[in-house]
Amino acid sequence: MPAVAVTEAFPVTDPRCLTDVVTDVPTPGPRDLLVEVAAVSVNPIDTKMRRRAAAAVAAGEQPVLGYDAAGTVVAVGSGVVGFAVGDTVFYAGSQLRPGTNSRFHAVDERIVGRAPSSIPVVDAASLPLTALTAWEALFERLGIGLDSGVASGAQNPASLLVVGGAGGVPSIMIQLARALTGLTVIATAGREESREWVTRMGAHHVLDHKKELAGQVAALQKPVADGGTGVPPVRYVFTSQSGGRSGDLAALMAPASHLCLTDDPESFELGAFKRKSISVHWESMFTKVIFGDGDAGDATVDPASQGRILDRIADLVDAGRIVPTTGETLAGMNAESLVAAHRDLEAGHVTGKIVVRV
Repeated sequence: MPAVAVTEAFPVTDPRCLTDVVTDVPTPGPRDLLVEVAAVSVNPIDTKMRRRAAAAVAAGEQPVLGYDAAGTVVAVGSGVVGFAVGDTVFYAGSQLRPGTNSRFHAVDERIVGRAPSSIPVVDAASLPLTALTAWEALFERLGIGLDSGVASGAQNPASLLVVGGAGGVPSIMIQLARALTGLTVIATAGREESREWVTRMGAHHVLDHKKELAGQVAALQKPVADGGTGVPPVRYVFTSQSGGRSGDLAALMAPASHLCLTDDPESFELGAFKRKSISVHWESMFTKVIFGDGDAGDATVDPASQGRILDRIADLVDAGRIVPTTGETLAGMNAESLVAAHRDLEAGHVTGKIVVRV
C-alpha cells in the first residue's frame, strides 16, 4: 500500500524530509480495526516526531508518521465489539504504533469514535487529537465542571484564558468551553485573521497575543463604568505557547487558580505561581494509551475513555454546537502534500487545522 515515511533525516526545507514508500497492508490484531484512510490532519507533534526520527532512520527504520485520521472500517480483528465493516470512524492514533500517513491503518477500537454524520469525512479528520486534548485539559486537568456551569455560576464567576486561540487545540477548546460550561472565554490572537477566527470559534474577548497579557486582562476586568467589561477573575488558563510567559500569566491569574500546558518550554519558572497557590498541569492525550491499564473505572488510565469522548464530540458536531476547525485542505496523501503541511506548521502561522485528503 502507499504510505509516506521518513527515510532520511532532512530539515523541512528539503523536500526529501518525507518520502513516498510502499509498505504492507497491516493485519488487524485483537480489538483492532483496519481503516481505509480518507483523510488525515497534521499536528505540531507530527513535525516534532519527524525531527526526532534521525536515530530510527540511522537504525534502518522508515517511520510512518501521523495521528489524526478519518475513514472507513474495512476489516476487524478478534474481540471487536463496538464497530463493524463499513463504519465511518475518526481517531487520533497512538505513539506506540505506525502512523496514519498510509492508505490503510490498524488502530485499537477503544480509542476510535464514530465520525460525525453531518460533515464531510475530510473535516472529521481535523478533530480527534485536538478535541481529545482540549476535552482532557478542560474537564480532567483543569477540573472544570462538565455541563454544570458551576465554574462561572452566580456565586463563583470565572474566566478561561486560551493563549494562542487560533491554533488547533485552542480552536476546539474555545468551542467546548462555550458549549459545555458557563465560563467567560478570553483568547489571544496576533493577526487580524486570527482575531476573526477566534471570534468565530466563540471567544467573548480577544487579547493582542504580541503584547503583555496581564495589563489587557486588568483592563477587561475594570467595571463597565470605568471603561472595562467587568469580566470575572481568570481562574483557568490553557497554553501551548508557555515559553517566556510565566510571570505574565502568574500576574493575571486569580489565587488558587489552574494553569494547563501542552508544550515543552526550554524553561518555565514555576516559582512565579507559588505565591498565589496556582496549580500547574500538563496534558498529553497520549498518556492514556501509553500508560493505561484498561481499568474502566478510572478515566485517567482508561484508553476507552477516548473513544467515548470522540463519540461525545461527534454528537456535539451533529447537534451544531461545535464545528470542525479545518483551516486548509491539501489534495493527495503523498510526500509533497505532507511536506507542505509540515512546512506551514513549522512556520507558525497556521489558523485552524491542515487536512490532507486522499
